Amino acid sequence: MWWVELLNSIVALLESGASGGGAAFESIATATGTGSSGTITFSSIPSTYASLHIRMFSKDSSNNQNGIRFNSDSGSNYATHWLLGDGSTASAAALTSTNRVSYIGQSVGTTSIGGVSIIDVHDYASSTKNKTVRALTGWDTNGSGEIRLTSGLWLNTAAVTSLSIINLGDNFATSTVISLYGIKGA
Repeated sequence: MWWVELLNSIVALLESGASGGGAAFESIATATGTGSSGTITFSSIPSTYASLHIRMFSKDSSNNQNGIRFNSDSGSNYATHWLLGDGSTASAAALTSTNRVSYIGQSVGTTSIGGVSIIDVHDYASSTKNKTVRALTGWDTNGSGEIRLTSGLWLNTAAVTSLSIINLGDNFATSTVISLYGIKGA
């Protein structure tokens, strides 16, 4: 599929260090789904990196979107914008005053097919800036699927010390894998 090639090209670019003057990835933690929870939380995130990077492969039995929350904040101070393409149509939309950054990954409605996401959280350790999120997500069902480019905002200047990936309406299957990386500065 064309979007898989695009996703692989973007991953190669990010891994090459082209994203910011020789940046290097450092693994912080990896978590897997339990089959009995729709939330995966990374806590005690060190403040020693320029940005956070998340790679996610998620599955569940429903066609649900995933979201991200910071520091256990479920208030209505998040916003999301996205572009979506499925091979025949394209669309764009936005959500404001929500309780999470939305559409950072979506399942297909079967535990046999998963969705993939690459997510960046910029300036996460800053205590003077709102936090921005960039995500590239997609899935394929042997000929149909979608790719989505999402930008999100957490309207809070607190440093991010924990983040939760939440599945809206289902539990993450045991084959779900989410890895959190720190990106070192130049």
